[in-house]
Amino acid sequence: MKRILIAEDEAAIREFVVINLQRAGYEVVAVREGQEAIDEFERRKGGLDVIILDIMMPHKDGFEVCKYVRENDSAIGIIMLSAKSQEMDKISGLMMGADDYMTKPFSPSELLARVDALCRRISVTDAKLAEEAENYILESGPFVMDLRKKVLFKNKEPLDLTITEYAIIELFLKNKNVVLSRAQILEEGWRKQKSMDEKVVDVSMRRLRMKIEDEPSTPKYISTVWGIGYRWEEQ
Repeated sequence: MKRILIAEDEAAIREFVVINLQRAGYEVVAVREGQEAIDEFERRKGGLDVIILDIMMPHKDGFEVCKYVRENDSAIGIIMLSAKSQEMDKISGLMMGADDYMTKPFSPSELLARVDALCRRISVTDAKLAEEAENYILESGPFVMDLRKKVLFKNKEPLDLTITEYAIIELFLKNKNVVLSRAQILEEGWRKQKSMDEKVVDVSMRRLRMKIEDEPSTPKYISTVWGIGYRWEEQ
């Protein structure tokens, strides 16, 4: 059973999320504010699959919790909740390592679709390891991806990638020098979530470049193909 942590200070929304996730078969842990979310994360380290974080919470907001969690766990799925539809909230959350975002109000079906997609991505990644046991290394220039360990190395040093970022880089390394559209990257990284905006891809590319490029402002590996998408440049 997948375990979900929800951090939301509004009781009505928190209970709404808990009830719907439990009905879908998830085990749910609910807290009211940011510091409680961090404490619960530490207490259950390695035992959570997805964290749902409201942005506006007392003491520590969702951004602070997201940053803390992502610095300590690159594999866990993170969904941000925002009462605003402002672009900056979405960008800030994604830049801090969130995998997805939702704007309140949202429907139970949309919530479950997002959570299911994140959990499915973890399961699909695990299943791929068995299928590719005999060919589990992808290489490009200074980069080596170990599909069994789910790790990307640059110059033999491991890089700290989220589940989404790992999926995107894997797609790139399997399609070197091929132009990939934003829609293709969105489908691989976010598992066909139709309501996702393709602008999310641009934010994720910005964050990825900060992690893998020597000079993020002048990218050498992930190049932009204007009007279409991105391409991994084999060195």
